[in-house]
Amino acid sequence: YCQVNALAAQLLQSATAPIVLLPIRARSLLTLSDEIAPNNPNLGVMLPYTPLHHLLLAELGFPVVATSGNRSGEPICIDEIQALQTLAGIADVFLVHNRPIARPVDDSIGQIINGQPSLLRRARGYAPMPIPLGAAETTTDETILAVGGHLKNTVALYVNRQLFVSQYLGDLDSVPAGDRFRSTIQELCNLYNTTPSIVAHDAHPDYYSTQFAQTLATTNTPPPRLISVQHHYAHVLSCLADNQWQPPILGIAWDGTGYGLDDTIWGGEFLWLPTGSGFIRAAHLRTFPLPGGAQAIKEPRRCALGLLYECLGEAAFDRVDLAPVQSFLPAERSILKTMLQRGLNTPRTSSMGRLFDAIASLLGLCHRSSFEGQAAIQLEYAIDGCTTDAVYPYLIHDRPLQFDYVPMVRAILQDLDDRVSPAIISATFHNTLVAGLVDITCRLRNQYPEMEKVVLTGGCFQNRYLLERSIEQLQRHDFLVGYHHQLPSNDGGIAIGQIMAVLRLLKHESSSIKIHPNS
Repeated sequence: YCQVNALAAQLLQSATAPIVLLPIRARSLLTLSDEIAPNNPNLGVMLPYTPLHHLLLAELGFPVVATSGNRSGEPICIDEIQALQTLAGIADVFLVHNRPIARPVDDSIGQIINGQPSLLRRARGYAPMPIPLGAAETTTDETILAVGGHLKNTVALYVNRQLFVSQYLGDLDSVPAGDRFRSTIQELCNLYNTTPSIVAHDAHPDYYSTQFAQTLATTNTPPPRLISVQHHYAHVLSCLADNQWQPPILGIAWDGTGYGLDDTIWGGEFLWLPTGSGFIRAAHLRTFPLPGGAQAIKEPRRCALGLLYECLGEAAFDRVDLAPVQSFLPAERSILKTMLQRGLNTPRTSSMGRLFDAIASLLGLCHRSSFEGQAAIQLEYAIDGCTTDAVYPYLIHDRPLQFDYVPMVRAILQDLDDRVSPAIISATFHNTLVAGLVDITCRLRNQYPEMEKVVLTGGCFQNRYLLERSIEQLQRHDFLVGYHHQLPSNDGGIAIGQIMAVLRLLKHESSSIKIHPNS
């Protein structure tokens, strides 16, 4: 069913036995349902890793399609009574056994990036194995708990100068997910017989994990010290930990949403980490409005409308030939136009993830998302083997240093008018982002001559085309490039980054290093 190279085979057969994303062979040649990973060039594959799997599959003699035993957004069921109640109406038959499951743990997921294994989800087989730390980081005897982000949550514990990260816990949108989050923290602390004296959390005040941290500060005796860590700073530090690197370094963090320190939503960030503590926001994507705020995350067409408004002004609403504009009813367009004109519930964002969403909607690939990252994934897959080195025009602005996408968007609109294929548009769009990334990085090297190393992190760099091309182009300009291997580049690595931020702060807290206002 799949193309399996030697490295993928080694990962599949390893003791950790993760799900591995593998390129699918031509579907037309396979007896494979179109309902399995539709429009996806990859399949998630794993080999049997428990005795029960081996017994079942030996009897069947053919591959099976499997998914986790839970409703969407809820933790996995771990006993038959819970399963019979929760999954009633979904599953027709239940295979039960007398081997009690201590705690719910999802399968780990990996893929081969740039010729090396890279985890997308760190869970069964990997957690809670310790994360190696250099002697420079292990300078405190404090016990530190990091509660992670809101999506793809994990939690982490620094105790006895060792760093442990929990299994993947998922999104904290439901009551059962919140219960699982709290119980995992308690189990982790009980396992190491410790109570944290410091709790690190995301800077976003509305995250469930942030609110939980604040609860600990009011209910525990003595209360732990709370330390807020900016989202993208945590991403960069997570990647540093994964590569065992130390500042000074440039971190490029591209993702969907992170709470900014300037009343905007960040997500297309270039962060300079000096030798001391903190960070400088050295460059970022030009911002654009998101009509409807959080609703735009679920509706890429809103991202597209905000982007068009930024590039074309009110003339954007005359482009009813464009797929995202066409997808709204006239009355809806009128409301959205008023929102954009007056800035009502329309936060500005520098999010690269939202830019991906907007372009995907412009190409008619995805107007409403049924899962996180759907539009960006479809935009990557739209390349479909297209090979081109073409780059759209773009601008780089100074003070502050910004990547300006307006010339690119206008060129994409012209390509749409000329009926250029989505594959060519998508590939050229990706190439343009890489060109802008390298352009800004080289400019920053002039500003920070000690810059030798660059790390690439955040959910956008799960995109194989974007990541591999970025690595290649940066290396051509003599940069050492770090990316994720044992820790996910998505929000599953945030908790580790929060721990690293605290360790870095404690190490330099008593020094007189001046921190940049954006730190």
